[in-house]
Amino acid sequence: MGKDIQTSGVFTDGPDTGRLQYEGVKLLFRGAQRRMWDAEALKGVRADGDDLVLADGSRFGLGEKQAANWATAIANPKGRLDKIGVRAGMRTAVIGVADDTFTAELAERGAVPVNELNDLDLLFYAADSLEDLTKVEALIPALGPTGAMWIVSKKGKAATLKDVEVMAAAKAVGLVDSKVVGFSETLTALRFTRRRDAALPPA
Repeated sequence: MGKDIQTSGVFTDGPDTGRLQYEGVKLLFRGAQRRMWDAEALKGVRADGDDLVLADGSRFGLGEKQAANWATAIANPKGRLDKIGVRAGMRTAVIGVADDTFTAELAERGAVPVNELNDLDLLFYAADSLEDLTKVEALIPALGPTGAMWIVSKKGKAATLKDVEVMAAAKAVGLVDSKVVGFSETLTALRFTRRRDAALPPA
């Protein structure tokens, strides 16, 4: 999950108070004015005492520990496979996810693609309608004992489902949410695992 905090900022045009958010490679501040930094604009980020300081001089009061944590995270961004938790040897399956590079990334990481849906460590399932969500329950038996299902949906203006709808549908069939990541510029992903008291399928 990204970083999110209510804070004050000081900019070239004066101070402002609002919400600072960091997800993937973007830093966003929502105050009286919306401000966003990414890529080159985030190079040179540093902690200065209690402040997070950007290359353009913008400063955010986060406290000494938080400022250091944010500076480290921004200077060393994790790739999506790291955020998702993909490791070499994991049994994986991808169903309907519209991202041409994702399966290639999985292969490069050493994940094992599985055609027969059973004993999966990670299952990536695209859902962009309530009808898609009705199929989640049938996919649960494909997960291994500690397996996780990532439900991937469109985000932003193209979104056709709300996160709360995805979470409600998953909860109704015995899953619990544990993480959300920005899967790509156009997709978001929520992680679900079996509720601890949910029975495992017979071996």
